[in-house]
Amino acid sequence: MTQAADGLMPFFAMDILKRAKLLEVQGRTVCHLEVGEPGAPPASRVIEAVSRALPEPQGYTNAKGVTDLREGLACHYERQHGVRVDPELIVATMGSSAGFILAFHSAFKPGARIAITRPGYPAYVNTLIGLGFGVAEIPLSAGNRWRLTGADIAAAHARQPFEGLLFASPANPTGASVTREQLADIVATCARLGVTLISDEIYHGLDYIGPSVSALELTRDAIVINSFSKYYCMTGWRIGWMVLPEALIRRAEILQQNLFISAPTLSQIAATVAIEERDYAEEQKARYADNRRLLGQGLRELGFDLAQDGDGAFYAYAGIGRFSNDAMEFCLTMLDKAGVAATPGIDFDRTDGNGFVRFSYAGKSETVERALERMREFLDAGG
Repeated sequence: MTQAADGLMPFFAMDILKRAKLLEVQGRTVCHLEVGEPGAPPASRVIEAVSRALPEPQGYTNAKGVTDLREGLACHYERQHGVRVDPELIVATMGSSAGFILAFHSAFKPGARIAITRPGYPAYVNTLIGLGFGVAEIPLSAGNRWRLTGADIAAAHARQPFEGLLFASPANPTGASVTREQLADIVATCARLGVTLISDEIYHGLDYIGPSVSALELTRDAIVINSFSKYYCMTGWRIGWMVLPEALIRRAEILQQNLFISAPTLSQIAATVAIEERDYAEEQKARYADNRRLLGQGLRELGFDLAQDGDGAFYAYAGIGRFSNDAMEFCLTMLDKAGVAATPGIDFDRTDGNGFVRFSYAGKSETVERALERMREFLDAGG
């Protein structure tokens, strides 16, 4: 692993993608299960709206985002979650990535320690390190279905106090989701400890066991971050949003003005339409649900350790103990020999990740089927 002196590490999913693209340039075919991006384009009405806007000048917008988008998001929260949100507390961002940066700098002093779960999205720890914040990790286990509890938070805080907690449900890479009661426990624990909660809700809508619960249903003290990337099939558009407590909104707006000016205008136009295209998004989700069953069953038949399918998102975080104790080597070999791209667990867990691989099933069913066939041949040949 290539690691900087300060602990900064590569985003290995992107390294695997780069290597896979090189193989494709050489004429190889690759089954892409490494990156978490939908295989479908945005809804047709989104494309039509952008096409109409293209001939017009695309200048800067209000730093918080265009009014239509923020009002549409406010309606979304009332319709989907039964909560009223002032559009003035919403900021359109350059994907959730910019939302994290704005959240960290809006809510915390330089050097503050933020807790994250392990395993978890690698950009959490790398962004925090890159921005000069401290990191506290809260280990999760498959035995608890990778779900965070208030007791986990309290125990971690007792070991090493922290000022903030960044938490996702559904989660990447495990797909784990918490119930309303479990989220209420997390919110209450953070409030008792004086910890600011940042709720990463980027995979909301992609739920298979029950509707996603927003932290806004339980508290207005949390920072909520979301994106059009996953549910709305818009990863490359780089458009997301955040909802902030009133005490933080002006600081976040000032930071947005200076760091990013505003989210991309065309992407805001696309997002304003996309948020009303839930029927289309649900059609894509139905395909992911089929892929979830197909991939989960296939991985278990091949000998991967996957007790149950994830609750949400579009990932399978599978143990590879039967095959290898080096996830990176396993993924590189599987890519080179079988043409199947997956992400090593060390991307999400620097301590125990060598025993796991993450597979994304956001693409086409044919891709999943072909990947399983190739993996079977690869493993039968000894890997």
